[in-house]
Amino acid sequence: MEEKKKGFSVKDRRIFSRETEEVKEGRDRGESAKKVSGEDKREDAKVGREERSGIPESENQLPEVNFATFVLSLSSSALMHFGEIPDQTTGKKAKNLALAKHTIDLLGMLEEKTKGNLTEDEDKLLKNILYDLRMRYVREKG
Repeated sequence: MEEKKKGFSVKDRRIFSRETEEVKEGRDRGESAKKVSGEDKREDAKVGREERSGIPESENQLPEVNFATFVLSLSSSALMHFGEIPDQTTGKKAKNLALAKHTIDLLGMLEEKTKGNLTEDEDKLLKNILYDLRMRYVREKG
């Protein structure tokens, strides 16, 4: 029996790209789908992100995605809702204690669900952040 190559079809629905003529030509020839390997897909995604941001991905200095950065990101959201740091989109500080409490509750749930699965450093980080945010919330409500 003949084995089929594993892959999947991707329909290109972009309106424009750096290679506009190439995409347009492909559509004109009736090529609505193509086989894409995992590496091609990653490269296409990288080009798409660069086009949207206007900044090459290598210049986007985003931190490594790990548990600590996730917890710190949620902590930053809570601080924004406490009105301690400005919203990145508006540049304004605004208090919203309900959203701050919601974010604290999310971190609390994360602590509960990850119990026994964290490294000592991750556990300390989460506990310290939760303690700090909960104390801020009590001060704000008091």
